[in-house]
Amino acid sequence: MIWAFFGIVAVGFVGVVAAVLTSRLRLDPMAAPVHTAPDPGLGETPSAADVDHVRFDTALRGYRMDQVDAVLDRLRARLAEVEADNAHRRTAVADAATGEPAAGAQPGPDAAHAPAESE
Repeated sequence: MIWAFFGIVAVGFVGVVAAVLTSRLRLDPMAAPVHTAPDPGLGETPSAADVDHVRFDTALRGYRMDQVDAVLDRLRARLAEVEADNAHRRTAVADAATGEPAAGAQPGPDAAHAPAESE
């Protein structure tokens, strides 16, 4: 009788191992994440004030990493755009202060009609 019990346990063990190996049984007992907020609250053109209103879903061990990564990627791209625009504007202001045209700048429409400077 005891051999029958051990036989049933062995067959069950082999069945569980086979199910795990063939991916019919998942090792991770956690359920798939559920989104309670489809958008964490960051608009298409985020500003510093928008960052204060961003909210993420919480997961078992903290925030949803995919949501945080997506928002950080968008913030990084937007900040890169702003930094490039600021650098271009600083160059234009510095060139205007020295009287030299900015790199790649076209003369304005009234530049041909400007009076010539005499020394």
